[in-house]
Amino acid sequence: MSHFAPRIAPLDPPFPPKIQQQFDRIMRGAPPLVLFRVLAGHARAWDKFRAGGLLDPGPLSLRQREIVIDRTCALNRCEYEWGVHVAIFAGAAKLTEEEVRATVLGDAASACWSPAEQTLIAAVDALHHHATLDDEGFAALSVHYDEAQILEIMLLCGFYRTVSYLANGLKLPLEEKAARFPG
Repeated sequence: MSHFAPRIAPLDPPFPPKIQQQFDRIMRGAPPLVLFRVLAGHARAWDKFRAGGLLDPGPLSLRQREIVIDRTCALNRCEYEWGVHVAIFAGAAKLTEEEVRATVLGDAASACWSPAEQTLIAAVDALHHHATLDDEGFAALSVHYDEAQILEIMLLCGFYRTVSYLANGLKLPLEEKAARFPG
């Protein structure tokens, strides 16, 4: 981790037993992220944050989910969360180095994406920039994704915009093992 402290102090170990159990469940034995340690110090924020989680198996594939999350975090210039997701999930999601780079420096026309993924990136971009999908964008998305998937895409974009607000607004130090934005 960097030497900078977040604007709201994270909990330090030893953690209360209930919080430790929650960290163990979420982190599967790894040390808790700074973001989690900050939020866990404030019961309402922590409970609401955990209730909004979308990392369980849903209607999108792991690859699709991570493209949405990585692109959303990149658009919000949230290196903290982008780096955590790339480090933890990019390999399992079979995202190539070129694709990971394109989540930050590319766009929907980047050649590394399949036509369905180009539509996905375009939707994330539209939601980020306009907070909506126009009729053409929704129709294009509907060619590749069903209603449950489209709702999941919108939920992921909104949730990870919120996560980006938290990480950026709290000035969280980058996690030591997280990826860094490409230069």
